[in-house]
Amino acid sequence: MGKLGKKARKFAKKNLPSVLRDRRKKKALFKKRYSSKNVQSNVEDQAKLIDHSNERNTEVEAFEDLPLEAPFIENDCDGVVDSSDSDGYLSEDISYENETESEPGKLLEGDKCTSELMMQNIKIQENLAVQKRKLERLKRKDPSFSKFLEKHKDIEAMQNGVVFSDEDEMSNHGRDSVTEDNQGKNKGRVLTVSAISSWCRLIKEEHKEEAFVCLLNAYRAACHYGAESIGLRFQNAETFCSLVMSVLSEADNILRGLLGLSSSSYKKEAVLELKDTPQWVNVKPLIKSYLRSTLSLLDQVTDSEILAFALTRLRDSLPFFAAFPYLLQRLIKTTIHLWATGGGMLSSASFSIVLDVASLFTTDCFDNCLAKAFVAYLAQSRATDIVNNKHFQFLRNSLVDLCSLDVQKSLSKATVSVRQLAKVLQWGLRTKKKEALQRICSWEYANCINLWVGFIARNERDYDLQAFFFTMVQLINGVVRLFPGPRYFPLRLNCIQWLNDLSNSTGVFIPITSFVLDVLEYKTVGGRGKPGPTLFFQSVLKLPKSCLKSQTFQDECITSAIEQLSSHFLQWSYHISFPELATVPLIRLKKFNESKTKESLCRAVKHLIEQVEKNVDSVQKKRNEVAFSPNDHQSVETFLQFEKSSLSSPFSQYYRSVLDKAALRGSHKNEKISLPRRDKSKRKRDDSLINVSGHKDLDTVNGTKKRVKRRAPKA
Repeated sequence: MGKLGKKARKFAKKNLPSVLRDRRKKKALFKKRYSSKNVQSNVEDQAKLIDHSNERNTEVEAFEDLPLEAPFIENDCDGVVDSSDSDGYLSEDISYENETESEPGKLLEGDKCTSELMMQNIKIQENLAVQKRKLERLKRKDPSFSKFLEKHKDIEAMQNGVVFSDEDEMSNHGRDSVTEDNQGKNKGRVLTVSAISSWCRLIKEEHKEEAFVCLLNAYRAACHYGAESIGLRFQNAETFCSLVMSVLSEADNILRGLLGLSSSSYKKEAVLELKDTPQWVNVKPLIKSYLRSTLSLLDQVTDSEILAFALTRLRDSLPFFAAFPYLLQRLIKTTIHLWATGGGMLSSASFSIVLDVASLFTTDCFDNCLAKAFVAYLAQSRATDIVNNKHFQFLRNSLVDLCSLDVQKSLSKATVSVRQLAKVLQWGLRTKKKEALQRICSWEYANCINLWVGFIARNERDYDLQAFFFTMVQLINGVVRLFPGPRYFPLRLNCIQWLNDLSNSTGVFIPITSFVLDVLEYKTVGGRGKPGPTLFFQSVLKLPKSCLKSQTFQDECITSAIEQLSSHFLQWSYHISFPELATVPLIRLKKFNESKTKESLCRAVKHLIEQVEKNVDSVQKKRNEVAFSPNDHQSVETFLQFEKSSLSSPFSQYYRSVLDKAALRGSHKNEKISLPRRDKSKRKRDDSLINVSGHKDLDTVNGTKKRVKRRAPKA
């Protein structure tokens, strides 16, 4: 047996059993020499080294579970609870049943309810509401107690809120008659149009406060109709609509008249000054009943026209909410929900109230409105795979208006939000994980960027947003470079549009021509493409692979690229450096035009080349006539300013035609993108697995098997 080689000796030294045995003994002796303190310090040092080595991975994975609305969630809370136990009904000193069925005017001519009696009745109502909740808990816990209630109908009648303010009436009828009346009360109370008209007449002509109380109680029952069991019944739908429209139209004016406020007064201070007066004590229950009932109506009604009218009338009563913080929080929550999920007049009326609340009340209300609106905006983005461009553009512009009320406070929130977006992008660039890419290529992420781009464009001229602007440019450039493939051309074109908007609003040059020309020069594999389904890049972010070979995809790429290039060239068409700026794009456009054989594809590109060359010649001719040097920045900035203000150049007219064609093209396309049909001979996949954004359920897709063709057995 020969001598072991160097590698073999090295291996034996490390791995032979005797060597390992001696190493274990030495390790045990080595541990005994050190105290427990030294051992603990060594362990801590090793832990620090491990933490330091894994610090980058921890930073990448730490933010994975944080939502994009995390900077706003801390302010998205109601905060104030309703301290009142009242169910919303107002106490009446007259018999309500006879009033709705016979002549309301005669019954209202009796004794008036004094303020002290009203306060006592309100306290009785609150105590009864507390007792009602206790009885309901006992009924759930003890079934025998519910049987006891069935035997004693008078107690159950008290639980349902039947209160008699006149003690003589109870003594005359007796206990048996009260029980019979309570049993048939829910069936006998019918409200008619004549009763509502009589109440309205008494309120307007004779200023009867008792009639207004009865009207508000009926309005409260109408607003909760269907949500809870009520004793009042309406004769027909006309009665219901007449009651709701009458109260919404006249309640604000009546309440202002009772308080002595002018109809033009829109300051909350005027209401807060009246809180300590006896006049406020009498009118406060009426105001609260009207506001609570209207908020319940907004939660129950689904018709957009009725909701818009109710919001318009409730907007006039906004100063009254200063005395009821809990109702103000309910109003913010309800209106923001209607703003995000509604459309047209409903969204506009809802957001008008949100803007008024944010500007009229304290800064806490502004923070709450901004937080809830931002969360609702992103939630609406997550709810849809294909966006309704018109609605989301309205939501974005509305939210920008809200942020512009307090730019400094909104800027601090926006900075934290963009920092969170940058962390998600950094996570995607480092790991290239599927979860990270799906999170970035989503409407939630895209609409968040779109919001802050609009915020910069709106407020850049009046505030110093330069640092925030450059951060947004870096973020958008990172998103463009993360998704270079043709399936992500819709997302890429959206990013180009955002860069164009930032450049137009700030006047800072942002190079985008290379991004646009990459979309334009994409070559499909397989020669001439099929017609394919209708595509609209502004409604999706990611396309399925089967769309990439279609002729529709090629046409959409060329058309979208021309629109973005035209917008970029228009901004700098009057600048003195336009000839140099257009040199490289013209070379690539001419090369692309020569490589295409289809006339319809070349015609639009050729027309763009001609217009750019005309503008280059025009700027070059004007530039040759000037006498200042390039170092004279003031003269450079004023170059062709008169022509720019008049927009009389040929390229400006060409861009108008491009916009008209884009608007016509968008009107003919559906809001939803139709996916192409798959050939039955190919792999069988469920179409429901592929959404419009192109994401797939990998577990289900990978679980599918290829279809196996079986031959017929031989005879």
